[in-house]
Amino acid sequence: MSTVDTPRQERTDGAGQPDSLLVLDDVGKAYGNVEALRGVSMDVRQGEVTCVLGDNGAGKSTLIKIIAGLHAHTSGVMRLDGAETTFSSPREAQARGIATVYQDLALAPLMSVWRNFFLGNEITKGIFRSLDVEQMKRIAGEELTKMGIVIPDLDRPIGALSGGQKQCIAIARAIYFGAKVVILDEPTAALGVKQSGVVLKYIAKMRDAGLGVVFITHNPHHAFLVGNHFIILKLGRVVLDAHRADLTLDQLTAEMAGGQELAELSHELGDLDPEKVVEPHTVEHGEVAAPTGAMRIVDGDPEH
Repeated sequence: MSTVDTPRQERTDGAGQPDSLLVLDDVGKAYGNVEALRGVSMDVRQGEVTCVLGDNGAGKSTLIKIIAGLHAHTSGVMRLDGAETTFSSPREAQARGIATVYQDLALAPLMSVWRNFFLGNEITKGIFRSLDVEQMKRIAGEELTKMGIVIPDLDRPIGALSGGQKQCIAIARAIYFGAKVVILDEPTAALGVKQSGVVLKYIAKMRDAGLGVVFITHNPHHAFLVGNHFIILKLGRVVLDAHRADLTLDQLTAEMAGGQELAELSHELGDLDPEKVVEPHTVEHGEVAAPTGAMRIVDGDPEH
């Protein structure tokens, strides 16, 4: 499959074209002379899951930080609801409907479920602005129940819950505080198959509720289960931009695994015998010879 950017296809399911909530147009981010992102374009639409995939160092974290208001982009344009914007802080991004659920979840393990639900957004009462515990407990319980999460004891420390439950609580919190676009940073990375399935169901629920979801992941199988649109980043650049109708899971997996580079590597390793077994023996210092076409470093960059 070609890695050339593919124009986004219109939906033909009769539901009409979804509204664009967040648009990135040729966005880049440079730290001095280092370009972490270059020429990234993305259209997050209402009622769609946009999956952003990439290996370590691909630029996924930088992209999240730009959208979440941690860092400002240095080139290109970002639009929210059609208006060009740059967020000055994560608080401003959140106030304007951008919620980010980070991989570490931003939860306090020793605090109760309800305290974590309102962490940073506590409800107070009276002239002394004391915490309105009863109201926060009631709202947290109601909102979690709406998402199908039943926790009998909201005073329980959130650290005692499973990874999947914590992810779902963080998602429910983001939705309650008015998110229009929810960014999920590797939500299934540290979860088993069953718990990953639970989180993927909630991603589908958010999509069906009309939110725009940005699903950051390195797992093409999880992405293909819920995604409508797929973007693959490599070294800060978009190498694939395709709608679900335009590719298969095998093609997405191949591109994620390296595409043409993987094919070239297979060709290079073609002469090796994977079934070869060497008898145990003493290896002398300096006895291991360099392979043909070994890597050398030129001006800080690897060269073959």
